Amino acid sequence: MSQDQTCLKQGIAPRQLKFHSDRGSPMRSKTVAQLLDELGIEKSHGRPHVSNDNPYSESLFKTAKYRPAVPERFVSLAHARAVFRAVLDWYNTQHHHSRIAYLSPAVVHHGRAEAVLEACHRARVAAYLAHPERFVNGPPQRVSLPPAVWINPPEKTTQQDGSGSTIVAVDDPEVVPACSSYGHFHKLGVMSRTLAAASETTH
Repeated sequence: MSQDQTCLKQGIAPRQLKFHSDRGSPMRSKTVAQLLDELGIEKSHGRPHVSNDNPYSESLFKTAKYRPAVPERFVSLAHARAVFRAVLDWYNTQHHHSRIAYLSPAVVHHGRAEAVLEACHRARVAAYLAHPERFVNGPPQRVSLPPAVWINPPEKTTQQDGSGSTIVAVDDPEVVPACSSYGHFHKLGVMSRTLAAASETTH
């Protein structure tokens, strides 16, 4: 399947994907920049002297490192590819992520989040009605998908949940991104509605 066919299948618009990395020489080289441009991917670099500017990627690295299926060493490139093909399939379709209401990326990406959350809520309510004594904090509350998840919190926002919070309201008029690492939340991660509208008019 070609790159264009894959993007069409997944509903990915041109220049929607962002590649975020540190500021190391290989990542800032012209070769990488040319490759990303050919693939229609926007590049983004971490802020100078900030070692943890991409916590989601680093979280993936840690999760993969401690997966039992990942060996200490790979015997070949083909072996590494085979192992990580299975690991990434598990990570995207079965692993539950705390920042997206403990759903899998596949559920959110394909627009099934609300249906899954509603089904989970109904199950918890049924359990509560059957055994309310087990719910010491009262009836279960309906969990909602965060409207946006940021790699870097906004520098300024009037509706931010709290100091240093990485979840904000997408319609916050005062959101000012700290870097260019944003995109449609249901496909990638972050973008205010104003920025989304402006982006869509360029395609």
